[in-house]
Amino acid sequence: MKYVNMGVIAALVFLNVPCAAQSQQNFPTKPIRLIAPWSSGTVVDIVARLVGQKMSENWGRPVVVDNRPGAGGTVGAAIVAVATPDGHTVMMQAAAHAVHPTLYPKLSYDTLRDFAGVSQVASGTVVLVIAPAQGIRSVKELIVLAKAKPGQINFASGGIGSGTHLNGEQFKFAAGINVVHIPYKAVSDTLVDVATSRVHYYFAPLASALPFIRDKRLVPLAVSTASRSPVLPDVPTVAEAALPGFEFDLWYGLFVPAKTPRSIVDRLSKEVARILNLPDIKEQMVNQGVVPKASTPEQFDKFVRAEVEKLGKVIKAAGVKVE
Repeated sequence: MKYVNMGVIAALVFLNVPCAAQSQQNFPTKPIRLIAPWSSGTVVDIVARLVGQKMSENWGRPVVVDNRPGAGGTVGAAIVAVATPDGHTVMMQAAAHAVHPTLYPKLSYDTLRDFAGVSQVASGTVVLVIAPAQGIRSVKELIVLAKAKPGQINFASGGIGSGTHLNGEQFKFAAGINVVHIPYKAVSDTLVDVATSRVHYYFAPLASALPFIRDKRLVPLAVSTASRSPVLPDVPTVAEAALPGFEFDLWYGLFVPAKTPRSIVDRLSKEVARILNLPDIKEQMVNQGVVPKASTPEQFDKFVRAEVEKLGKVIKAAGVKVE
């Protein structure tokens, strides 16, 4: 009988452990690809570049923002879902991510199963804007107008199933009004059409709407978040202005492929928390209409699951479908 020297085998196994463990410890070992599933100039893109630059400065590795827009953010998400789970491919995504499983029943990925949350990055302010020529100066006045003209008032959005669309639908139900949804593909076109009264109103990302507000081309009636924006401190929340309890957060967060090692997820999460605590990042984000907001991976995963359920109900109630 031949005896097996277990000590030798153990030593060999130890010596032949793949360098994955070492790679995790030394992460990142190469450039990081930060996919933003939305076009350049959007809040997702801006936040991704702010965070990516600080990561690169701290870790000494390039962080390349790769814009992959399309299908409400699902094109870029599909790339990340099947990427090598080593932390070198990450995704900055918006609240629309939580809409995808309800809006797109034939997705090539599972929104909850195929991604791991790293951290929430920001809470996004959405502002209800209208053209000065409309003569509307409050949320209550807008609701009165919409009730007086059922089916004749319309609202714009950044596309079917987008955060701005769902914000509008939630407002529609809360206010008990019958208004028509007009989806757009580009935020810039949307703002121009609202400013020229081609569309009545729009729940716009604050960062995009600010130039129009400052130029007095648009009137801000309210913000949809639970608290007022530090950028527009005199503008009330929708809850304060007319609909108690109303809240919609156009959040942004960082994700990685689901099987990414926990040690790497934790390192990314701690790095995001560090970055969001930097004074210059805080200032730049607030100026873009978003408030820095970090979370642990567990907190963010729990939050996303709750958002999928909540926004899914809005989608079904509104009968929103993608052709």
